[in-house]
Amino acid sequence: MAAIGRRARHAARAIGRSETAAKNQALLAIAAELERRSGHLGAENRKDLDAGAQRGLEAALLERLDLTPARIGTMAESLRQVAALPDPIGGISDMTYRPSGIQVGRMRVPLGVIGIIYESRPNVTADAAALCIKSGNACILRGGSEALNSNKAIADCIHAGLEQAGLPADTVQLIGTADRAAVGALLQLSDCIDVIVPRGGRGLIERIAAESRIPVIKHLDGICHIYIDADADTDQAVRIAVNAKTHRYGVCNAMETLLVAESIAAELLPRLAAAYREHGVELRACAKTRDWIPEALIATEADWDTEYLAPILAIRIVAGLDEAIDHIARHGSGHTDAIITRDFARARRFLREVDSSSVMVNASTRFADGFEYGLGAEIGISTDKLHARGPVGLEGLTTQKFIVLGDGHVRG
Repeated sequence: MAAIGRRARHAARAIGRSETAAKNQALLAIAAELERRSGHLGAENRKDLDAGAQRGLEAALLERLDLTPARIGTMAESLRQVAALPDPIGGISDMTYRPSGIQVGRMRVPLGVIGIIYESRPNVTADAAALCIKSGNACILRGGSEALNSNKAIADCIHAGLEQAGLPADTVQLIGTADRAAVGALLQLSDCIDVIVPRGGRGLIERIAAESRIPVIKHLDGICHIYIDADADTDQAVRIAVNAKTHRYGVCNAMETLLVAESIAAELLPRLAAAYREHGVELRACAKTRDWIPEALIATEADWDTEYLAPILAIRIVAGLDEAIDHIARHGSGHTDAIITRDFARARRFLREVDSSSVMVNASTRFADGFEYGLGAEIGISTDKLHARGPVGLEGLTTQKFIVLGDGHVRG
């Protein structure tokens, strides 16, 4: 592991000074290799699927693991999309003259070496590598043991593409072992790795946050809320609330708790209950809500703090905006929260006072996504306040340094 770290640090210097054209050439070459080797990728993925089935992996995990021809095509297209994005590295901003005559500004630069630890999805290998290459970072990838053969096959394509562009293959290194001790060793390489990005379940992320000697960009839970205000457009509210819960269940930006203003509950809740019933969503509700949705289960205190990642929704009636904001402050995870209202002042208050990485007005929480935000792609979503917050795209994998331009200036 120490040798991998040293090679990554050396490669980081090379990729960090590489021209945009070379990085783009590498990404396009990797995309072509993925398509050219599609049959081989499918065969290696089949080994992982067969092994997973024998180990009794859940159907949902096997579905995420499956590298279909369409998904291989999507990986290749994602690489081409990243290649088309503007290169953030070397951008200079905020240049100003100081009274002394010097010019002071900031330049955007890579973070250096990024360690990425993830589970199940082999496409993360290509996506993470693409973002790191374009942002001028070296990366060390540790995928889940259930996808080891698939990840190795994808890594071979990445190395071929890097070499075709004249960039060091060590820019992207895959830890090719299922040994869990490798993760512990990776988390101690503070002299070689600048930041760790975990992608996976809460257990994985809690372990990494607890053990890492390296800064971590993470989110633990996606307990996302929608508050339907007394002044909401009810048709719009139903459409948004149903989409936020039922568009996809097992994602971190799905709504888990719905808050409804008391004055609009009688009109809105029966309509929402009927819509959720059609989608097979189990409802868990406060006592007031059950007056309008009697078939709902009684919600426990734990329900307000649960990320279900399933067709289950908690519903609570609140007196108004203040109580909604208080509920989110107590039970939210800082991921994504939204208000549905036509009242501009209440919308502004919600935007200002709700302390989450994404705060929305009259939109589904499902939009909390790097692609939807125009970032092209994302390496994950951060609910931390330092260094990045929200979807982490290319700019989130960079930092800034001060630059000073003078002409023989000395300080008197």
